[in-house]
Amino acid sequence: MSTPSESRARLVATARDLYASQGVGATSPRQVLAASGVGQGSLYHHFPAKHDLALAAISATVADSLSAAARELRGERPALDRLRAYLERPRDTANGCRIGRHTSDQAVMSDAVLAAEVGSYFSGLVERLTEVFVEAGLPDGAASDRAYAALAIVQGGYVLARALTDPTAMQRAVRGFVSLLTSVPEETQ
Repeated sequence: MSTPSESRARLVATARDLYASQGVGATSPRQVLAASGVGQGSLYHHFPAKHDLALAAISATVADSLSAAARELRGERPALDRLRAYLERPRDTANGCRIGRHTSDQAVMSDAVLAAEVGSYFSGLVERLTEVFVEAGLPDGAASDRAYAALAIVQGGYVLARALTDPTAMQRAVRGFVSLLTSVPEETQ
């Protein structure tokens, strides 16, 4: 028998997976319940409303994703080397970005709280990327612009890869952007 915290964690993990594959709007609490194997009483004890479960799942995905990006973008190597590694790392292009996909889910974007949580991921990632470009020697404004461009390349790469059913579309978009980074002055290289 699961403890209450284990049941809650299973519900959130299951919701995260279902939301990533079919969206918040298309996922019912009953589906989460069935896939998690947790009892109905636990679901409604921890999450009295679908919104509560959605917020917990999206918040967990945002927190995990931002933590992973921060780990990848910080370190001892030169700033642009870390940025290249972050941009060029393998991604599941067939399924798209687990958070970016929420931007086309009406159930998320029409809910101010859920939309703000999704937005916090993108603003947090822009901040991390801007820090790397500043460290690479760009002034704040230019660093911020490059950070937005880097994030747009990744998100656009997901869209291209899915639309063209070609996983190399992401790699090609990233490779094109990375080739432009040679114009960034980096004092540490």
